[in-house]
Amino acid sequence: MAENKQEMNIQWYPGHMTKTRRMIQCQLKNMDAVCEILDARIPLSSRNPDVEELTAGKPRLIVLNRIDVADSDATRRWAAWFRGRGFAVLEVNAKEGQGTARFAAAVRELLADKLAAYAEKGQAGRMVRVMILGIPNVGKSTFINKVAKRKTAKAEDRPGVTRTQQWVPVDRSLELMDTPGMLWPRFDDPQVGLHLAFTGAVRDEILDTETLACRLMELLAQRYPQALAERYKIEITPEDTGYDLLIKAGRRRGFMIRGGEVDTERMAKILLDEFRGGKLGRFTLELPEDMA
Repeated sequence: MAENKQEMNIQWYPGHMTKTRRMIQCQLKNMDAVCEILDARIPLSSRNPDVEELTAGKPRLIVLNRIDVADSDATRRWAAWFRGRGFAVLEVNAKEGQGTARFAAAVRELLADKLAAYAEKGQAGRMVRVMILGIPNVGKSTFINKVAKRKTAKAEDRPGVTRTQQWVPVDRSLELMDTPGMLWPRFDDPQVGLHLAFTGAVRDEILDTETLACRLMELLAQRYPQALAERYKIEITPEDTGYDLLIKAGRRRGFMIRGGEVDTERMAKILLDEFRGGKLGRFTLELPEDMA
C-alpha cells in the first residue's frame, strides 16, 4: 500500500563500483587535487562516505551542482559549512554552465602554495591533474563537458553511465581525470536512500513510486509547505500524512479513476517528475543544522 511506513532498504553495489574504488586508490598518488561533485539539494546524502578516507591528505574542492533547483539560502549555508571544514567550494549549475568558468581559477587558488613551489623549481606551467569524483547521476559528466568546453565525457540522465576513467584536458596546464560514478555498499541511514531516490540518483524501478512520493510529500510539507500548497492548490494541515497530500493533489489535478478514486500512481509520477525538474520550486532537503 502507498501509505505503508516500511523502511526502504536499498542495496546497490555493482561490481563496476568495486573496481572503481580500486582504480581511485591506485590513481590518487598521481593527483594534485580531488574535486567532488555533490547535489546542492542533498549535499550530505550525495557524498560517498568512502571518499573522506580515500582522499585524505589531498587538497579538495567541493562542487555544489544543481544550484538552480536548490534553495539558494541553503546553498550559501552549505558552502560556508564546507569551507569551515577546509574545503574549497564552487557553486554551479552545470547544465547551463553557470559557475563552471571559475573552476580552473578555483583549482589554482586551492593549489597556490604547490604551484608557487613548482615555479621556484623552474617548473612553472607544470601540468596540474585533478580527479573528479561523484555518485551516479549527480551531473559529473555534464560538469566536465562545460569546464572543458567540449563534449568529451558521456552524459546521460540515468545512474552509472560513466564506466571507465577518462583524461580530459581543460587547458595547457590543467587536466581532469573523470571516474565512474561510485555509490557505497549500503545506506546505513534510510533517509539517505530516500534523498537519493527523490533526486533520481538511484533507479526508480528499485523502489515503490507511490511510497516514495508519499515520503517526499511529507518532507516538502514539513520544510516548504507554502510552495507545495501553491503548486497543487491544496490545503495542508498538521494531521495530513504524505498519502493524504498525494490524494489531495491528485484530486485537484483531476487524476481520477473508476469508482471516484484518485489515481495515486499517476500523481506520484507527476510529483517526482516536477520535483526533479524544478517545476515545484527550489528545494534543499537537508541542512547543516540537521546534523546537530
